[in-house]
Amino acid sequence: MEWLTIGAFARACRLSPKALRLYDELELLRPARVDAETGYRYYTPAQLEQARLVAWLRRLGMPLARIRTVCALPPEAAAGEIRAYWAGVEAETAVRRDLAAFLVDELTAAPRKDTSVLELRYRAHSDPGRVRPANQDTAYAGARLLAVADGYGPAGAPASSAAVAALRFLESAELPAGNVLNLLEDAVHGAGEAVREVAAGADGNGTTLTALLWTGSRLALVHIGDSRAYLLRGGGLFRITHDHTVVQSLVDEGRLTAEEAVTHPQRALLLKALTTGTPDLKLHDAEPGDRYLLCSDGLPAVVPDATVRDLLTTAGTPDQAVHALVDAANAAGGPDNVSCVVADVVERTT
Repeated sequence: MEWLTIGAFARACRLSPKALRLYDELELLRPARVDAETGYRYYTPAQLEQARLVAWLRRLGMPLARIRTVCALPPEAAAGEIRAYWAGVEAETAVRRDLAAFLVDELTAAPRKDTSVLELRYRAHSDPGRVRPANQDTAYAGARLLAVADGYGPAGAPASSAAVAALRFLESAELPAGNVLNLLEDAVHGAGEAVREVAAGADGNGTTLTALLWTGSRLALVHIGDSRAYLLRGGGLFRITHDHTVVQSLVDEGRLTAEEAVTHPQRALLLKALTTGTPDLKLHDAEPGDRYLLCSDGLPAVVPDATVRDLLTTAGTPDQAVHALVDAANAAGGPDNVSCVVADVVERTT
């Protein structure tokens, strides 16, 4: 059998000897033989293909633990795992791209010429639905803060309530002159700690969280999980959040269509929740006439977006809108708790 020294093997696969020693320690790429007396590592030419795969995956930025998973899979499954990883990278990049675009606009935008003062008109409504024995959702609407949290597990209701309660101080907090996203990010960290205390370390408990913080001309968005935020503007309905679910990741990868996702058996399986991932943070410029909707997944699970748009368009007030939306979900069977917050951006009258 032909043996390659660690130096020769490193040159052939374009991995450094230091990297090969690390991968040996991590049991990611073990040498074919280790000399009992000298400790020298030897490899075979047959190992070059796996070594090159490791090198390529590292160039993609894939963590070592996930590379180990990929290397243990047959080719087709390994390809699927790589697709899933890259879809996640692109989703995270999109979040950072939005933040970068905001920062560029913030630093280069000319001062606003309009002098109109904007404010919110808002209403929240939560309902247990027609099937669930209890309501684990929490919905809140105030002059500054709009929030929906969807709890899960035995302590789901206390978890969603704790998350929203931890944000309530934002109603009266002094807003920073700079990036309000920093304030919101700190507040969400505190909400996560509150949820951990309520869950008391038990597995299977947690909550989603989607919230908007009004700054007077913009809305700062924080989102994690599968609750949603929509914007109705100019007659069009736009979803401004991205679901953190297994099914959404399959859609992102092109392995499911949006239509197939609606009936997928794992459509409620979360990839991230408040205490198990990093939330998305964005800023939205507000315009008079905008109508925002925050909702738990109990609404979009049974009410199509086209119907949501029609109900939001025809409802005269936020109060009428939230009740119309909840009624529509219950009319469709109400299989889950459903919570809605609707807020209109209006010019303040003096």
